[in-house]
Amino acid sequence: MTKTMGYRDWRWQPLWWQYFFLLWSTINGQTRYSIPEELKKGSVVGNLAKDLGLGLSEIFDRKLRVSSEAGKQYLTVDAGKGELVVNDRIDRETLCGQSVSCVLPLQVVIDDPLQLFRVEVEILDINDNAPRFPSNDITLEVAESMGLGVRFPLEGAIDPDVGSNSLKSYTLSKDECFSIRVKDLAGGRKVPELILAKNLDREKKAVHNLLLTALDGANPVRSGTAQLSIIVLDNNDNVPVFEKTLYKVSISENAAEGALIVQTKATDVDEGQNAEIEYSFGAHTLDEVLSVFNIDHISGTIFLKGKLDFETIPNYELDISAKDKGSLRMEGHCTVHVEVLDVNDNAPEIILTSHPKPLREDSPNGTVVALLSTRDLDSGFNGKVTLQLHRKGPFALKPSFSQNYALVTSGVLNRENVSEYNIEITALDGGSPQLSSRKSIPVSITDVNDNPPIFTQPSYNVYLKENGVPGSILYSVSASDVDFGENSKISYSILDSKVQGVSVSSYVYINSDNGSIYSMHSFDYEKLKVLQIQVQAKDQGSPSLSSNATVHVFILDQNDNVPAVIYPSSAALGSLSHQRMPRAAKAGHLVTKVTAVDADSGHNAWISYKLAEATDASLFTVNMYTGEVRTKRAVSEQDDSSQRLLIEIRDDGEPVQSTTATVSILLEDGLHEPILDLRHKIPEPSKKTGRITLYLILSLASVSVLSLVTFLILAVRCVRNSTSSGSCCMGRTDCDHYKNPNRNLQIQLNTDGPIKYVEVLGGDMLSQSQSFRSCMSPMSPMSEYSDFTMIKPSSTTDFKEVISVLDASLPDSTWTFESQQVSTTQPQNNQRNDYFYFNNFAQMLNQSTICCLLSTCGSITY
Repeated sequence: MTKTMGYRDWRWQPLWWQYFFLLWSTINGQTRYSIPEELKKGSVVGNLAKDLGLGLSEIFDRKLRVSSEAGKQYLTVDAGKGELVVNDRIDRETLCGQSVSCVLPLQVVIDDPLQLFRVEVEILDINDNAPRFPSNDITLEVAESMGLGVRFPLEGAIDPDVGSNSLKSYTLSKDECFSIRVKDLAGGRKVPELILAKNLDREKKAVHNLLLTALDGANPVRSGTAQLSIIVLDNNDNVPVFEKTLYKVSISENAAEGALIVQTKATDVDEGQNAEIEYSFGAHTLDEVLSVFNIDHISGTIFLKGKLDFETIPNYELDISAKDKGSLRMEGHCTVHVEVLDVNDNAPEIILTSHPKPLREDSPNGTVVALLSTRDLDSGFNGKVTLQLHRKGPFALKPSFSQNYALVTSGVLNRENVSEYNIEITALDGGSPQLSSRKSIPVSITDVNDNPPIFTQPSYNVYLKENGVPGSILYSVSASDVDFGENSKISYSILDSKVQGVSVSSYVYINSDNGSIYSMHSFDYEKLKVLQIQVQAKDQGSPSLSSNATVHVFILDQNDNVPAVIYPSSAALGSLSHQRMPRAAKAGHLVTKVTAVDADSGHNAWISYKLAEATDASLFTVNMYTGEVRTKRAVSEQDDSSQRLLIEIRDDGEPVQSTTATVSILLEDGLHEPILDLRHKIPEPSKKTGRITLYLILSLASVSVLSLVTFLILAVRCVRNSTSSGSCCMGRTDCDHYKNPNRNLQIQLNTDGPIKYVEVLGGDMLSQSQSFRSCMSPMSPMSEYSDFTMIKPSSTTDFKEVISVLDASLPDSTWTFESQQVSTTQPQNNQRNDYFYFNNFAQMLNQSTICCLLSTCGSITY
């Protein structure tokens, strides 16, 4: 143990056993140790980690550190063992001087969270200093006439140690004329006094050589010696005597140079030169006193010579000597105690115990930001310090102990509003005039992922022409995140969804870095009209935040489909269509009707009919909008019995797409006209005709009610959606109550420039999906007619299936000119006329329903 403590001499072992077992205690949250001075570097003071309740791993993880208020780092912490060890030589006399108590205050700081512990290490004195006289040779002149019992004060020895190790006594070598006595002065100082025990006889012995020894109170005792030479003088037998042996004065530390301290006065009962007194400071007065004070040698007045500083030396002990001018100079002494009064001349200091770390913006109230303390070298009210925050903010000062404070959060932090705070703290003392100081503490706020990415708009509308190049960019979405760093880095993705039963990722893909959306293949308007994409923007924070936006891709139609003939059925299948008509037919006779559809939409689906070639162009005409083939004049006997017509069917797109249909007409004699002109001929009423008329009236009423209900529903939806959409739409669920046994109808609004067409989507009894459109322009001449302008399938279904579906959907499937049989009886003709009238009128009713929808929303799918 002696080796560990670093003691170099066996004589200190008893003291070592006294202090080796270090004491520690916790008082008011403070840990206290006691160690002797002069311990060897690396000596253990105590197990700091254990005493503070910390594990060894926390010392490194929480960055435990020790700082000394004394300025010099005398102690440190062994991170491997958690022990407080000596880091540098500790000399109690250098650290605390003659103070009875010597305490080295330490501040132990640990992070995460910040905590401050106050540790006091008491430095115990060891007897490492022997008493020492200021001078090894002391000369004293004593008159031989000096009476017995006279005391001669001698300069005392100095021992920097304290307590039992300090100076305790003096001894004098044996001499019959002199003895020694110890006098106790203020402050515990001990000085020797030489006492004349026997009358002197200069003639017998002129000089007395004595050995003066100073002893301390330690065990073993240490000592110091001085040679005392006493010269016996002749007959100046009265010493100067001061009015007071002790003068006490007080003076402010800001007193000006030359200020009067005190006037001492001594008297000598002798006469002549033996009574003339000269004043001076004691022979062994310290230089620090001589630099501050001055004494008038004649008057004994003490003046201020230098600057006083209460914080450096609060009081002075002045030894004043008064000597007469006799041949054998006699000397008297007194003590002047000067107390320095404190003034408020030191501004308070703010000491940052721990530097602030970056603070998370989601830190709760009360989070410790930094630890700080205050210090004012003044005393009393002048040294009482209060702290104030310069401006209000989300921070507060929380008092701890002994002028220590914790800077804590007191409000909500938001890095997006303020990313860094410069906290100004003002320290004020209690003096007058009041002194202050400021300290600025920068605190940076670190980001927390508390803001999701925000798109520039919640939804995007993209218009894309069909048949585009695969891999072309459709649109670029953009989102921003007000967070910082990784929390603001955004990646884009497409949320999985189904489009016509296929994953949307098979249609498009997105660049995860910049949000650009690219097509995977070419789009076909006839198959897909609207593509809805859910785009997600996700940041890279933890946990990550995201937001979604909808991208509506509207496919714009291009004229890429040729009109297709659906009636007559034979022409639709690419063969020649044969029709018959009587030679007795008059002008305006309806021979047949050519019907074609175009899979495109809008202007691209507007179909017109034109007679391209004819056997006799003067006999037939083709309606440009309806495709009806009628006679221009009455058939004459000179007309050929076989007429061949080539009808060109063109759309209104750019470029124009066209097809042809060939119709062969056979003129026959005696063939009764199957269709009558209703405008000129009224059939004779019959019982069956009246029943059919009733059916027509009921059908018209039903269709009218259906049209009115549809109009009301569309009007309400158009009003509700007028602020967000320029179109009226009715989904499948809105028209479920319009179903009939043979069709599953869907009403859908389509926009392609001006609203000019409706689309009919439906499935027949065999679940064959068909799509029909009726296109009508308000300026088109076709408005003068009462039936459909164009009917077409939107898919590429086989025309045989289309025709069969159309035939099944008509009120009477016998409405085909090729299948009509002519009867010679008038009732049969009336019945045929009724059938044609019913069929044509049913078409009129269907068209009037669609026209009603067109007048409401412009374009409806029915």
